[in-house]
Amino acid sequence: MEWLNSIFFEHSALQAVIIISIIIAAGLGLGKIRFFGISLGVTFVFFAGIFAGHLGLSIDSKMLAYAESMGLVLFVYELGLQVGPGFFSSFRKGGMQLNMLAMGVIMLGTLFAVALSLVTEIPMSDMVGILCGATTNTPALGAAQQTLKEMGMPSTSAALSCAVTYPLGVVGVILAMLAVRKLFVRPTDIDNGEHDDANHTFIATYNVQNPGIFDKSVKEVAELTHTKFVISRLWRNKRVSIPTSEMLLHEGDRLLVVTTEKDAPTLVALFGKMEEKDWNKEDIDWNAIDSQLVSRHIVITRPEINGKRLGALRLRNSYGINISRVTRSGVQLLATPRLILQMGDRLTVVGEDKAIENIEKLLGNTSKTLNEPNLAAIFIGMVLGLVLGSIPIVIPGMSTPVKLGLAGGPIIVGILIGCFGPRFHLVTYTTRSANLMLRGIGLSLYLACLGLDAGAHFFETVMRPEGLAWIALGFAITFLPVVIMALVAMRSAKLDFGSACGMLCGSMANPMALNYANDTLPGDNPAVSYATVYPLSMFCRVIIAQIMVMLFV
Repeated sequence: MEWLNSIFFEHSALQAVIIISIIIAAGLGLGKIRFFGISLGVTFVFFAGIFAGHLGLSIDSKMLAYAESMGLVLFVYELGLQVGPGFFSSFRKGGMQLNMLAMGVIMLGTLFAVALSLVTEIPMSDMVGILCGATTNTPALGAAQQTLKEMGMPSTSAALSCAVTYPLGVVGVILAMLAVRKLFVRPTDIDNGEHDDANHTFIATYNVQNPGIFDKSVKEVAELTHTKFVISRLWRNKRVSIPTSEMLLHEGDRLLVVTTEKDAPTLVALFGKMEEKDWNKEDIDWNAIDSQLVSRHIVITRPEINGKRLGALRLRNSYGINISRVTRSGVQLLATPRLILQMGDRLTVVGEDKAIENIEKLLGNTSKTLNEPNLAAIFIGMVLGLVLGSIPIVIPGMSTPVKLGLAGGPIIVGILIGCFGPRFHLVTYTTRSANLMLRGIGLSLYLACLGLDAGAHFFETVMRPEGLAWIALGFAITFLPVVIMALVAMRSAKLDFGSACGMLCGSMANPMALNYANDTLPGDNPAVSYATVYPLSMFCRVIIAQIMVMLFV
């Protein structure tokens, strides 16, 4: 039996892999169990690691540090890639208001943590862990621990304080939403309808009746307005054609136009009468509209097309086809000439069969290519993130230079590459399942190692008076900012309760609370608000955790 004992207890590479794998498998299995309708999911790996550490299991310290760091970097980089495409667009219009409210939640919780640290004399190295647990933000904990290590200070206490406050951090947001709904929400605060995004594509038919555009080319007509539109088909004398930019419009022409819902009424003044027929139903057979042209979806899978502007391909003039819509990550975009194409974009192409076959060869349309993630770009991005995280940034008034570290650097590079990578022809596309798997592996590795490291002293810490104080303070940091900002969002910003809940869950990085909001509230407002504020909130949490350590430890 010595061989069995060596596998589990003698430090080696084999033993490290086995122990970490057991912790992850057990944590993921137990994470599916629901308590009062709430499941912790992958977060239960953290507690499985704590229990394993409490039982006396351990692995080589260098292997533990490597696996923990690798998991954290992989998770935050993939997270940055995921939120990158929508990061900067989330500030537009209503998104700016939601993000400012989310920043209010973050700053209020941070101020509470700093004030409580000064009043209770709890070291900031412990308080930053309490804050990370109260806000269920393990990437922020990773950033804080990395900063503590660089300053030559122990980081185990931060993990312990995070561990004891994490469970109530999950439940606290739900309890806060329940309290607000019970005490302050009026029937008019709950929006029972789902709102369509006015920026999504909208298809309509117009009859050319405006004398001001008679005998003008499509290009000249487009220059008369700032409204963006694409003319997909033109009917004239019972014949259908795909208009080029040089084609002249005549009185009585019938145009099938793709624009946005908010701009559709504006085009009535430009073209003339808009027909009442609804072209936006999902069950429309576009190939049955006429016998001369067909409509087909083509997916961009050739790396050479990635990052090019749609207009630069000159598809309409060269191939006699028209691109009416572009679908990206489930969102339909207007196919304007300045639109930058990305790997995985699905183009709606209108034209003759032979022409569309030629377009398929040009764009790729090979799904197998998309199923093979570009691993080189992932590792290059991680290297760039680590280099950025290692650069010392001197801030006046601070004795120690600031470093973004293992969490801050990769998440920033991930966001930038996810947003701007295609403009530099960098292929960053991965399927959603591949992105989720890489993130899941990274987060599981990090949580397993984090829990294993903290588990040896976890239960004795909880039973001590300081452990109970950590739990109480963590609940206060969770509960009070959520309740206060919920009232501000509904009374001052006039948000409905569903949108306010989504904003609160996103600012607290709490998907479990979002699941509760989605299950108990009508419509998709909570999910939309969550997605709007999550990228900036996650980024700010990671950076603020490091700043707290450098300023107050």
